[in-house]
Amino acid sequence: MIDLHVHSNHSDGTCAPEDLVSLAVQTGLSAFALTDHDTVSGISSAKAAALQTGASAPAVTVISGAELSAAYHKKDIHILGLFIDETNPDLLTALEQAVNARDRRNEQMAERFRSLGIPLTLDELRLLNPDTVITRAHFAKYLIEHRYVKNSEEAFRRYLNYDAPCFVPREYMQPERAISLILQAGGIPVLAHPLLYRLPPEELEALLKRLTCAGLKGLEVYYSSNTGFDEQICYSLANRFGLLMTGGTDFHGDNKPHLYLGTGRNNNLNIPDELLEPLYAYLRTSEKKAK
Repeated sequence: MIDLHVHSNHSDGTCAPEDLVSLAVQTGLSAFALTDHDTVSGISSAKAAALQTGASAPAVTVISGAELSAAYHKKDIHILGLFIDETNPDLLTALEQAVNARDRRNEQMAERFRSLGIPLTLDELRLLNPDTVITRAHFAKYLIEHRYVKNSEEAFRRYLNYDAPCFVPREYMQPERAISLILQAGGIPVLAHPLLYRLPPEELEALLKRLTCAGLKGLEVYYSSNTGFDEQICYSLANRFGLLMTGGTDFHGDNKPHLYLGTGRNNNLNIPDELLEPLYAYLRTSEKKAK
């Protein structure tokens, strides 16, 4: 099995990249993609750890990735970049700009918490979470540890969701820009969890048409929250728009305790490694064209 959507503690996950490698080996994964939000800082550690897992070859392959947030109708959609060159200067510059935008938003959110009598500062969050892209999950963690709420669900419901008092909209890049950056970095741009946006079918198809015209290459068909016919719907959309199929759990460790690496919610997800060959074939073709 594989898992092409995984987060570490370099963004809003709780596992260190090295621990993800160990967990992947224990789970029996042949490969996983580290796709932290707006950062590639954990990839080198994960790859170094993977090299130590086998005598002649790594027991698990770490795929370089990132998850970029993009603007769509005053909300956000997520574009996964798989097999990216994590040293690409244009990508790194854009990620730095995205983190700076997050910081501005986080400071505004911290101010809202203080106005409610919760003495939270961005500096304190950074101190508690060094070398990490601060996200709403870190605000929730603070609230839990300081006993303002009992769990993450309550933290988001009372303070952090879109309609909650401390939520501040983010500054997003356009999806075309996210796709372009991933392509420039030699990666495969994939629309993550397409059904999670809860768009009407005709609007989702219009979005896919727009993104495909911009260079989108893949669709996350297998995903932890899929139920009923969701997987078949995504499979049909991928075929209709000529998109490569990927799958991932969106694993976040303890921040999403109901999701397991490689197997998703209640261990019900199975992402076959046969999905990798079409991805590799696309990369080989792209490299030939580049030459």
